[in-house]
Amino acid sequence: MPADINPLWHSIAALSADTAADTLVRWQQQETEVRRQLSQGGVARPGQLQGLSGLQVFEGISKGELPYPHVSEGADIWPIEYEAGRFVFQGHPPQRFLNPMGTLHGGWIATMLDSAVGCAVHTTLPAGVAYTTAELKISYLRALTLKVPLVRAEGRIISSGRQLGFAEGRLYGPDGKVYAHATTTCLVMTPSAG
Repeated sequence: MPADINPLWHSIAALSADTAADTLVRWQQQETEVRRQLSQGGVARPGQLQGLSGLQVFEGISKGELPYPHVSEGADIWPIEYEAGRFVFQGHPPQRFLNPMGTLHGGWIATMLDSAVGCAVHTTLPAGVAYTTAELKISYLRALTLKVPLVRAEGRIISSGRQLGFAEGRLYGPDGKVYAHATTTCLVMTPSAG
């Protein structure tokens, strides 16, 4: 884990330097570029992943050498940025996920945050090691409606060890408002010898 990752959430604070409109334009441009480089949705074959660390898997996806997960198309959430211990997904709040009160269903928000915090843990794992979410806790801070055209879920590692990984995440809009917060505990699975 890099020493410069800290809990102050510099990327969210940096939004205040721009107007929400400027940030929205920048986010849209970044997504266009990212999606242009992706190949197609699917599931990687085991041989494609052999010998790749978690970070190398995401490098392969971002270069179009590995398929991106189907959930990106279904939920309209896209991998935008990553580095060791940090992962950002961007999503377009879809009308099909509105609840009867006209706000986004918590399950869509949970999908974004689970992806961000889980992938933050995954970026720290060596080749041949997998993970699964053992626990996901989400606090919904404010309602998310279709008036917010784009949101980002940013996950950051808290700790990653041989058996467990811990991360936290925030879902925020271009104006910097935080809509939800999550923490996760991931079970790290090392293949048994023999």
